[in-house]
Amino acid sequence: MTAVLVAAGAFLMTLLGGWVAQRIGDRRHLVLGLAAGLMLGVVAFDLLPEALSAAGDRLGGVPQALLMFVLGFLVLHVVERSVAIHRSHEGEYAPHAHHHGPTMGADGRAKGIGLTAAAALVGHSVMDGFAIGAAFQAGTTVGTTVAIAVVAHDFADGFNTYTVTRMYGNDRRRALTLLGADALAPVTGAAITLAFTIPEHALGLYLGFFAGFLLYLATADILPEAHSPHPSGSTLLCTITGVGFLWLVIWLAQ
Repeated sequence: MTAVLVAAGAFLMTLLGGWVAQRIGDRRHLVLGLAAGLMLGVVAFDLLPEALSAAGDRLGGVPQALLMFVLGFLVLHVVERSVAIHRSHEGEYAPHAHHHGPTMGADGRAKGIGLTAAAALVGHSVMDGFAIGAAFQAGTTVGTTVAIAVVAHDFADGFNTYTVTRMYGNDRRRALTLLGADALAPVTGAAITLAFTIPEHALGLYLGFFAGFLLYLATADILPEAHSPHPSGSTLLCTITGVGFLWLVIWLAQ
């Protein structure tokens, strides 16, 4: 039950992250820059190392976790291209125009991408709960260390869930609904581990796939959107800050 109580802390941090995201107002480009940095930090310092540890067996000379990482990236890329949402302008570096976000509020396909991305974040938060529960099964010290990392980066999860949902034109009520689901997810995941645990290899494959999914969102969608209306050093600084914050979280958790 300790794992469930710790997951309740993740619940509160997720809600706090979403609250910050919706209150930021006119400084949306800073929010997006920070969100991209947080996503990159989660991918590089959290998801990929865990995935490689759990599913590092090689297939065709490449770790299975990295194959799933590339698959996750390509799946979202194919989905976006197939519905003609992301239209880059080759040879142009500024301004970089995108046809998603608030301007596509009437396009159900664009909204669907945002909902799918947010749902994937909710799925990741369930795995956070699993991670807390499994760590506490291994011992109190291990559980406490994992809990610190999970609770801290669940702020980023809440922040990103609300931001990604709204960026693709979904209304505030949907974004808040998904934020609530994301907040409850780690508690649910921790509670499930009281009954059974996920096979380590399957968990590693999932984390690799999700890492590719997040990397595409951060680099192909969120960063260009952040720099399009306000190409400024402050946006870049927010991205670097997001990456550095996640690095600090993982460092302290060690």
